[in-house]
Amino acid sequence: MSDPMRPPVSHHHPQTTSLRSGSSDSPVSHHHPQTTSLRSGSSDSPVSHHHHPQTTPLGSDPSRPRSSLRTAVVWEVLKDALDRRVKAAAPERNGVLDVLDTGGGSGNFAVPVAKLGHRVTVVDPSPNALFALERRAAEAGVADRVRGVQGDVHGLFDVVERGGYDAVLCHGVLEYVDDPAEGIANAVAALRPDGVLSLLAAGLGGAVLARALAGHFKEARQALGDPHGRWGEGDPVPHRFTAEQLTALVEGAGLTVAAVHGVRVFADLVPGVLVDTEPGAVDALLKLEAAAAELPAFHSVATQLHVLGGTQGAAGA
Repeated sequence: MSDPMRPPVSHHHPQTTSLRSGSSDSPVSHHHPQTTSLRSGSSDSPVSHHHHPQTTPLGSDPSRPRSSLRTAVVWEVLKDALDRRVKAAAPERNGVLDVLDTGGGSGNFAVPVAKLGHRVTVVDPSPNALFALERRAAEAGVADRVRGVQGDVHGLFDVVERGGYDAVLCHGVLEYVDDPAEGIANAVAALRPDGVLSLLAAGLGGAVLARALAGHFKEARQALGDPHGRWGEGDPVPHRFTAEQLTALVEGAGLTVAAVHGVRVFADLVPGVLVDTEPGAVDALLKLEAAAAELPAFHSVATQLHVLGGTQGAAGA
């Protein structure tokens, strides 16, 4: 996923980045507006932030304990959905799915998905993120199953095939596009029949709670009443959503909602020193996050919201 604070890169020609070890083709730019994503160290955390956070380190991985506090819920839901698609796929597919990760950046999810044996195409506007993806895929031994392409969700079909994927990941993208409904429509149009959509976006309630806990009560009130969930001019996130808004977008694109989860309900609010020093704290917090994720009462205070959607066949598989 690309950095939400990085200035938009202005380009003219989409470029596929080779992920074979040792390749160094320079990505040629494209003309589409930048699509960015919510990263570790969310701007909704009650700690102070500046306007240019660093890109998530290459070491971040859903399977690693510390980073899994932010990714575990989504990873488990996604992995289960992919496993169901494998079981439903034709035998000649040999258990291999084609997965598209829009705004997938340096491969936080793409590389673990490839390690499951699937082919993954990552679309991201950032050349730096795609180079990081190349390194990460090579280090993980999955360079032959990961392809990076420069582009974004609005110009998606300039760089990838329409209707060519069993699963589409749209994580941390809708917050940064001008028209979220168009972004979802494009993601859905990339799906094959019986495909599944994994949608992750910033939650409104989590931002309000974080601003209030940081003592920024006026900003919390502003976010609560703003049609886009923004807390002020300095807010780096253009759009935030409620669970109802996200499910409406998914259903409006013709999919059935299979599940909704709150993500990072507690993780962003717990002092890092406590998690790092208290024995067993990480595992206990992971279990708490997992238990709260499916409860609708906690969706309203989650930093992010995850919606799993698909056709009726895929959603019920």
